[in-house]
Amino acid sequence: MRHLIDIMDLSIEELDEMIAVAKDIIADPEKYAHKCAGKKLATLFFEPSTRTRLSFEAAMYELGGNVLGFSEAQSSSAAKGESVADTIRTVGCYADIIAMRHPKEGAPIAGTRRSTVPVINAGDGGHNHPTQTLTDLLTISREKNRLDNLTIGLCGDLKFGRTVHSLINAMSRYPNNKFILISPDELRIPEYLKYETMIKKNLEFVETDDLENAMPELDILYMTRVQRERFFNEQDYLRLKDSYILTPDKLDNAKEDLSILHPLPRVNEISVAVDDDPRARYFEQVLNGKYIRMALILMLLEEAKRNPVPDWQKQ
Repeated sequence: MRHLIDIMDLSIEELDEMIAVAKDIIADPEKYAHKCAGKKLATLFFEPSTRTRLSFEAAMYELGGNVLGFSEAQSSSAAKGESVADTIRTVGCYADIIAMRHPKEGAPIAGTRRSTVPVINAGDGGHNHPTQTLTDLLTISREKNRLDNLTIGLCGDLKFGRTVHSLINAMSRYPNNKFILISPDELRIPEYLKYETMIKKNLEFVETDDLENAMPELDILYMTRVQRERFFNEQDYLRLKDSYILTPDKLDNAKEDLSILHPLPRVNEISVAVDDDPRARYFEQVLNGKYIRMALILMLLEEAKRNPVPDWQKQ
């Protein structure tokens, strides 16, 4: 059974194909309106979410399918002590595909071990968020007409930011991309990621705490919030939460075709005054998330149809 746990589960060819399908959905949504008729998506969200959960639901409805699930752990049998693996095995009896978010790193992959339907990781702790990365790739592709030869600035919480980790992994596979990593010392990208993805692959990257000096170089500015829920110490969060606030004056030296992205939700790291700047693309990014999740659902269901689970494994 094919699942999506990590963005690296997908080949470059699969990424490019999904982006192409998403663009075709945008151009001709009616062609896809009944592709998932009779199919059900289960959304198992053990952690709060707005955009990811609703975009999965909107994606399935627009493909002609149906949705069931829960939006918090207390609404599920996890509150009674049921394991993730048992929850997924159970829900697989009712649904054709599962999207799951969990606060613990590795929970989705643990849940796939005996799953009889495809499982999509919709975010696991500070680890991975592959469908947000698919969203980011589609957005960058639509904005720049390419995924290579870009200078990408990632700003804010690079330590706990699962969207940052997944995006670095994905964009490292396309040639001649340069990364400028903008964060306070305490929130720099993890050493394992720096070594395994950037140093071993001989990628060009710079670490800095200075957003304004980096700005003129950037083709993409990917802002992130400092995530209160990832901190064990409230004082550390309060000290770091306002490290970077993007305001219109900080864009004075930016390129005219800069694209400003953010996985959302934002707190105050992007001033609402930036929203009217044509370079602000984070709400378009939200819409792109629906289209790329439609393409992903179609791909995984098609693979499940070609490679069904044997009946004996379902029992």
